[in-house]
Amino acid sequence: MTNSATIKQKELFGHPVGLYVLFFTEMWERFSYYGMRAILVLYLVQTTSDVNPGLGWTNGEALALYGWYTMLVYVASIPGGWIADKFLGQKKAVLYGGILLVAGHSILAVEQLWAFYSGLGLIILGVGMLKPNISTMVGGLYKQGDIRRDKGFTIFYIGINVGAFLSSLIVGYVGEVHGWHYGFGLAGIGMALGLIQYLVGQKHLKHVGNFLGTSGSEKDKEDMSRPLTKVEKDRIIVLFVSFLLVIVFWGAFEQAGGLMNIYAKDNTNRMLLGWEVPASWFQSLNAMFIIFLGTSVAAYWANRKLKGKLSSSLFKMIIGLIIMGTGFFFMSAAAAEFNSAGASAMYWLVLAYLFHTVGELCISPVALSFITKLAPVKYASLMMGVYFAMTGFGNKLAGLLGESAEGLGEFAVFTGIAVFAIVFGGLVMVFRKKLEALTHGAEDKERVMHSEEVEDFELASN
Repeated sequence: MTNSATIKQKELFGHPVGLYVLFFTEMWERFSYYGMRAILVLYLVQTTSDVNPGLGWTNGEALALYGWYTMLVYVASIPGGWIADKFLGQKKAVLYGGILLVAGHSILAVEQLWAFYSGLGLIILGVGMLKPNISTMVGGLYKQGDIRRDKGFTIFYIGINVGAFLSSLIVGYVGEVHGWHYGFGLAGIGMALGLIQYLVGQKHLKHVGNFLGTSGSEKDKEDMSRPLTKVEKDRIIVLFVSFLLVIVFWGAFEQAGGLMNIYAKDNTNRMLLGWEVPASWFQSLNAMFIIFLGTSVAAYWANRKLKGKLSSSLFKMIIGLIIMGTGFFFMSAAAAEFNSAGASAMYWLVLAYLFHTVGELCISPVALSFITKLAPVKYASLMMGVYFAMTGFGNKLAGLLGESAEGLGEFAVFTGIAVFAIVFGGLVMVFRKKLEALTHGAEDKERVMHSEEVEDFELASN
């Protein structure tokens, strides 16, 4: 991360213009990723004799691959962040990641098994280069203590979900109705648009994401070479504890692309006014709720902070985990209805995704912002990479839990997830104050602001 935030930047709607360049880059990247994710498991379990043939795998086999793939996608963020910190800088790493992603999604359009695995491999490498570094660049747009940072990450997060919403509807429909590989190819076109947009917007990113090894100031280089202080070590400890929340959260949440996706296809009555809703479309609910609720949730927490009420990052993350866990009780109700009636209503899925979304808004963008506040500058991208790796381990956990449903049943799995998430969140809440003390006031500076800055923030929120 560079000292770009100290340089006067052109603003739009109260935020640096560079935020919107990164917003649209990530929007198209997520369009491609979530579009492919929406149809991946459905493609794997579809019979080979169908009009739109798949690979004919069992649910367990499909969920196992889904778990490994989604884990590796995010674990690759560790080398991706390290490469950016040591050799390229975040800006170039995002560029190269985008190129790899265009290649990967395009190869998936080829109807050959070698192309399928090659495409997945390139996507893993591409996301690993792009994902941690573009998030670090967002943090670099704001100076230390700027209260707009959390709001900026929420705006950025809405970009992610605009892409996810559109992809689940468009790519999901094309893949299920017209052909899985047409859907995969469409995801590649979306990533190509994101890459073009990123290149065009470089003039707004001149002072963020540069490689410090060649272009940083002498002070920046000196800061990179010194050993970590006790304060920095304590903050890293807090980050790793927060990563445990992340693993549990995504281990539950990522049932969306796996077990909940298959459940929507096989066990849900999807008839609406005489038309059957595509199973992949239910994954667009999460993104749709984020688009409508994202700024409201962010404004709620920001107003609590301005009023001096408890609104620390750890508190938000714990609350997010508990809310998300509560949402799985709706899936338990759906499973109970299926067991008694042979099919469950669609509204159980809608309610579950609503609670999952509110929980996500409390934990995911907050965690991204939290890392940029606590991570030492020289490990900024690496720590962001570790965060996404923890997300990856959560995805693998999600796959394992989904596989267990073949033996335990959906009701037991959904209920178990709900109970564990709520209990684990409550346990971390007990130690919250001690953990916050180890941050050494990293978030306290956000409360010390000039009145005109507060007014500008509230105006931008409205």
